[in-house]
Amino acid sequence: MTEELKARIEKTMQNLRRNKMEPYFCETKEEACALVKTLIKPGDTISSGGSVTLKETGVYDIITSADYNYLDRSRPGITREEVEEVYRQTFSADAFFTSTNALTENGELYNVDGNSNRVAAILYGPKSVVVVCGVNKLVRNIGEAIERVKTKAAPPNTVRLGIDTYCAKEGKCVSLNKENPELCEGCHGDGRICCNYVVCAQQRHINRIKVVIINDSFGY
Repeated sequence: MTEELKARIEKTMQNLRRNKMEPYFCETKEEACALVKTLIKPGDTISSGGSVTLKETGVYDIITSADYNYLDRSRPGITREEVEEVYRQTFSADAFFTSTNALTENGELYNVDGNSNRVAAILYGPKSVVVVCGVNKLVRNIGEAIERVKTKAAPPNTVRLGIDTYCAKEGKCVSLNKENPELCEGCHGDGRICCNYVVCAQQRHINRIKVVIINDSFGY
């Protein structure tokens, strides 16, 4: 790790604490997985948002194990009505796991969502929210966070999900064709995944949100 990156992470963690979120730093995904096990207990009801990071780090394997009551919205044969019920049950979960589209040095989480069950659970409901992210998600401010979603997060996610959007084809949001694009500007196709834009700044519920930063790159 460079001295510059170390200083950026320390600044971010300091500002997360200021914003009433509990930060952790792990050198490896194995260290992060060990930490995660201390943040939950056997028998807990757990849910998660769609996240490549959780799967790449191994955290998803932990929370879906038989040690916990995992609310599975992707199990084989599940109906749309049952998926919707999982979304509602998530608000009463002991813990909700997710990543973040961007983490600013000011200690803010920036997330853009389509269906928005993920951002809804981050904001309210589950007793504890555990955000797992690699240092690739670290940005200096909200401006960089906005750009990151429009260029590095949304385009590969639409490809992964098989959604026919401008950014899936071109690798960037159509709004970036303008000189000064607005925050919420984008395509207007039915498959658009950028529908609600959420910044988590200072929290009222102290340390409900935990942020696990890993010294590696994961997800989009």
